[in-house]
Amino acid sequence: MALMERTPGRWPRPVWHAPWKMYKVISGHLGWVRSIAFDPSNKWFCTGSADRTIKIWDVGTGTLQLSLTRHIEQVRGLAVSSRHTYMFSAGDDKLVKCWDLEQNKVVRSYHGHLSGVYCLAVHPTLDILLTGGRDSVCRVWDIRSKVQVFALSGHDDTVCSVFTRPTDPQVVTGSHDSTIKLWDLRYGKTMSTLTHHKKSVRAMAQHPKDINSFASVSADNVKKFNFPNGEFLHNMLSQQKTIVNAMAVNRDGVMATGGDSGSVWFWDWKSGHNFQQSQTIAQPGSLDGEAAVYALSFDRTGTRLVTCGADKTIKMWKKDQNATPETHPLNFKPPKDIRRF
Repeated sequence: MALMERTPGRWPRPVWHAPWKMYKVISGHLGWVRSIAFDPSNKWFCTGSADRTIKIWDVGTGTLQLSLTRHIEQVRGLAVSSRHTYMFSAGDDKLVKCWDLEQNKVVRSYHGHLSGVYCLAVHPTLDILLTGGRDSVCRVWDIRSKVQVFALSGHDDTVCSVFTRPTDPQVVTGSHDSTIKLWDLRYGKTMSTLTHHKKSVRAMAQHPKDINSFASVSADNVKKFNFPNGEFLHNMLSQQKTIVNAMAVNRDGVMATGGDSGSVWFWDWKSGHNFQQSQTIAQPGSLDGEAAVYALSFDRTGTRLVTCGADKTIKMWKKDQNATPETHPLNFKPPKDIRRF
């Protein structure tokens, strides 16, 4: 049915979005910036880096507020709980830590990963934490008691992306084995495995409002799927032609993807139209190959985008306020044929 609705003649026309532009570059980290998470109050955001620190920055001014050091390898995953005063971090040192933000110190550690931990997510309604890593297992932790509730095993390679939602399937993982798995959290079993991608699924994102669909990205394509069964909806209409490390979606249906080549592409969520292709420039003194984008996230309002890169900087983007549909017209042609792959 999903494909029937998207016959080429009746392809949904994209919504016009203003182009985005970079307005601030923050430097402060001494290594690649690998992860980012926003605070629920939208006052600050945290970034984790290969310099083994987590830094907390003010959203409005971009000033550094705090540096936290307890990891002994690069920090690959960050999440801030919306229900507690906790921040969670995970890194290549196999450590998963829970930080109390009132005392700014580690209050719990979760032990069990056999290798580096690459991604992390906090459940929106339950007190559980999900971490995925190089041991190809997604582990489910009870936040309070530090007990491992489940080890969601089934992937054949590194679990490099995970997100969670309040209703079934509550956990979705993407892996370097190029599959996506939807998990039943009651039994710790796989509900379904999606094998549409040909390359590693390095990032996934769900729409903040349209909770019935999610997108995933790998070096071949950006694809959209339906919940709860994971039916394939459609591909986005362009190919970024690079290894894509990060993606995020805001409430207005703007999706951003960032890749190893330093390209940040902006997409219309509903139609899959790519309306802007930007290229980040590595900061002076970096190699040209260090323009890669490793993490990106919209703030809670969806009006700012923050990208983290291999040139050790954090770049902040916002919409061009002066743009109109006349100055930046939609250049959209409906696809002639629907690619399934």
